[in-house]
Amino acid sequence: MYQTHSGKEPAIIPCSYTRLIGRELDLQARDLPKLLKFTALTTEQLMRDDTMITASQQAQILQNSIDLSTSEQFGLRLGQRLTPSTHGAMGFLINSSPNLLAVLQAFQTFLPTRMSLIRLETHTNAEWTTCLIFFEQTLSHAVHRLLSETVAVIFSECAEFIVGRPLTEAVIQFSHPAPDHHACYADYLAGTYQFDQPQLSIRVPTELCLIANASAQHDSYLLAMQQCEMILNRLKTQQHSTTYQVEKAMLSYPLGQLSEEDLAAALFMNKRTLARRLVKENTSYRLIRDRILSEKASSYLHDPQISVEAIASLLNYHDSANFRRAFKRWFGVSPSAYRRKITHRQEENDLRE
Repeated sequence: MYQTHSGKEPAIIPCSYTRLIGRELDLQARDLPKLLKFTALTTEQLMRDDTMITASQQAQILQNSIDLSTSEQFGLRLGQRLTPSTHGAMGFLINSSPNLLAVLQAFQTFLPTRMSLIRLETHTNAEWTTCLIFFEQTLSHAVHRLLSETVAVIFSECAEFIVGRPLTEAVIQFSHPAPDHHACYADYLAGTYQFDQPQLSIRVPTELCLIANASAQHDSYLLAMQQCEMILNRLKTQQHSTTYQVEKAMLSYPLGQLSEEDLAAALFMNKRTLARRLVKENTSYRLIRDRILSEKASSYLHDPQISVEAIASLLNYHDSANFRRAFKRWFGVSPSAYRRKITHRQEENDLRE
């Protein structure tokens, strides 16, 4: 399996999703580098079936896809393209599940094996079954909306397959404001939907979640369940790595605030032991810290309303000059030059539209 990281952030997302995004954008081979900007991925890696990418890389690809797309409905259309067959063993499990409730439970349990960018929580009572959707990365508003639309359509399509009809009783609550193309939602979503809600969620009457799937296959369901559990157990083993523990600890505190000594203490070891374990995983405290800070800095610079000084403060740099020096070491250009590239790319896309 080709991993695109070096023991830093877990790479578990199949590159097949990115290829589907490229197809939805109708890109040619020569255009693929534009889709992979700022990810360190190559076209050759993208075309390999065994290439796995990180959540941060996937989030950047989604941002790039928005910049390249000429359709406001791109997120909705992408959801239609991501049929169960695109989700590997988890998709096989979905199609053979006994009912919609089992499908939601499968998504909640096994989604980390396919799309670590998204986390689901399912809550059921006698009247309603509610699915809460969380995104595990700091995303731009545009990417957040795109993912929200895509997830809602995937759910709607899966529910229709399982129940055997459009799920008009579903209530979808979007946390983003109503976009200009909100009238198009009715072409993709059978239920009712609301905007500017506190949390992205999908609510379905529980009695509908228990309707038997006419296509259910018990033996296939058990086989797919075993395969998904095997993949999940392998992933959990990876998450016991020291690198994963360091990343989790760093993200639990204000960015850039946790020193190497404090981090080692939080993991109940001394600084030398922590350094030795990270060396065995081909990384270090500084490499992990720089990667997290650089990813956040890049994300913030996509928002023109946030000044470079404010970004420096958000990343716990008390002197913006120190932040600028660090940023140039990460990306080879100053924060202002990086932002100008983003703006220039967006202006070029606007002209093409």
